[in-house]
Amino acid sequence: MDGILAVKALLLGVVEGLTEFLPVSSTGHLIVAGSLLDFDNAYSKTFDVVIQLGAILAVCWEFRRRIGDVVAGLPARPDARRFVLNVIIATLPAIVLGLLFEKTIKDALFSPVPVAVALVAGGVVILWAEARQRARGEVPPRVQRIDSLTAFDALKVGLAQCFALIPGMSRSGSTIIGGMLFGLERRVATEFSFFLAMPIIFGATAYELAKNWHTLSTDALGMFTVGFAAAFVSAFVCVRWLLRYIASHDFTVFAWYRIGFGLLILLVGYSDALDWSA
Repeated sequence: MDGILAVKALLLGVVEGLTEFLPVSSTGHLIVAGSLLDFDNAYSKTFDVVIQLGAILAVCWEFRRRIGDVVAGLPARPDARRFVLNVIIATLPAIVLGLLFEKTIKDALFSPVPVAVALVAGGVVILWAEARQRARGEVPPRVQRIDSLTAFDALKVGLAQCFALIPGMSRSGSTIIGGMLFGLERRVATEFSFFLAMPIIFGATAYELAKNWHTLSTDALGMFTVGFAAAFVSAFVCVRWLLRYIASHDFTVFAWYRIGFGLLILLVGYSDALDWSA
């Protein structure tokens, strides 16, 4: 494998792992990073799928005990069945809209400048949501345990997740902030977002691999391996850090990061520094 290509695969894997579960948009970062690195070859679409798979497997490993407990409890425990049903309910809206509008969204919005606009807009929404949380004062959130979610709660979070179909909005940001606005405690919203990522990303992986199976080649195996490993390790570290971080912090810092990064992209996009007109 070419050394430069290996470095690009490593960097993009790290970008995916660090941004997939933070409210900053992994897709947006990958579009911008791929443009900066000039990473556009016959394997690039499949590569994006492979590194997403690496990131979600890191989450599966982190929550392996919870997943095992739910699976073991399905035959006899109502709470386990309710949890799985909530995940299904929250996943369906994004799947339906994604299948209906995938081509339109990719053709119109998968470029750095639209991503920048979505980053800024999402940052403003996070600032508003956090200000709303502070205004509530000592009033506790309505849902303080993930097992207390109702089917209607799950549906509302699922509808919020649909905003993530816009690159730059962030799937985790949409579900976490949406969940908080609908009465979920911060950690509950964050953990539920992790579980929602599993069917979405596994499903997207299977779908994209089926569409792009012809790009699978032993020639790209090294690139895929480097990207997958980088995404797995960086996502694992990021998820553990985020769960500790939210115990005593809000998401304001991510909002300002989104706004600053988005404005920087717009500045570059409308200058002659880089040609992002496409």
